[in-house]
Amino acid sequence: MSGKHVAVLMGGFSSERPVSLSSGAACADALEAEGYRVTRVDVGRDVAAVLAELRPDVAFNALHGPFGEDGTIQGILEYLEIPYTHSGVLASALAMDKAQAKHVAKAAGIPVAEALVMDRHAFGSAHPMEPPYVVKPVREGSSFGVVIVKEDQSHPPQVITSGEWRYGDRVMVERYVAGRELTCGVMGDMALGVTEIIPQGHAFYDYDSKYVKGGSRHVIPAEISPNIYQKIQTLALKAHEAIGCRGVSRSDFRFDDRDGEGEVIWLEINTQPGMTPTSLVPEMAQHAGLRFGEFLRWMVEDASCLR
Repeated sequence: MSGKHVAVLMGGFSSERPVSLSSGAACADALEAEGYRVTRVDVGRDVAAVLAELRPDVAFNALHGPFGEDGTIQGILEYLEIPYTHSGVLASALAMDKAQAKHVAKAAGIPVAEALVMDRHAFGSAHPMEPPYVVKPVREGSSFGVVIVKEDQSHPPQVITSGEWRYGDRVMVERYVAGRELTCGVMGDMALGVTEIIPQGHAFYDYDSKYVKGGSRHVIPAEISPNIYQKIQTLALKAHEAIGCRGVSRSDFRFDDRDGEGEVIWLEINTQPGMTPTSLVPEMAQHAGLRFGEFLRWMVEDASCLR
């Protein structure tokens, strides 16, 4: 049993606050069961002062979204010299920017979909690319703001330029890739299993299908050919390394298998994947033989600065 003092950082003030609170609570409970001394920190603007007073041995980062996974909290932890889990400043910032992460992945030989980045106010009456395509905020997670534009739509979606939009002005317009939703986690230098995500009653893996009970079904191992399974594991590890990730990450893919072996396309990498026992990466770890507490223990013992 470890006597380490672990501060579990959760909540925060991004649109993903509810997800983070759920991840953080699950992690805090499991780490206490593993014998760690745990302090739950609902992160506010005073987090630097709070952590400076607490002086934990490790910060377990269970934050999601801007501030929590974009290099900001990582920079604070570096400044305070508190070892922390997951990726460091540069990798976190790079992975959070979908467009920049895509450039790096493509340069590393990872297959990506054609895309362009534009200001949302530049959307007019004409499509920026031939439908079908996907519009997504450059710097958001949990599928917030993702809009699929189908082939039969005569003009771009009006919500992109409306006053209701609250996901930033830079958006990425990406070729829509039909097919199956596959994801693969990486733990250190090892690719975990490949999971197929099957949304239940949803057009794609949106916020509700991620977090509402019964919103999706996870199939692990994914029922695909061995060579495609291995290819996805290889690409997930390559993306993890190219972007400079540490600890745990998860890469998402689309696999269009309508023509023989089909096309595998890398979509994005998540440096702060969900961390409840039923989240995708903990399920992958369990498939590899690690119970939830053991998986979290590995992350705590892997924590460091200068990541």
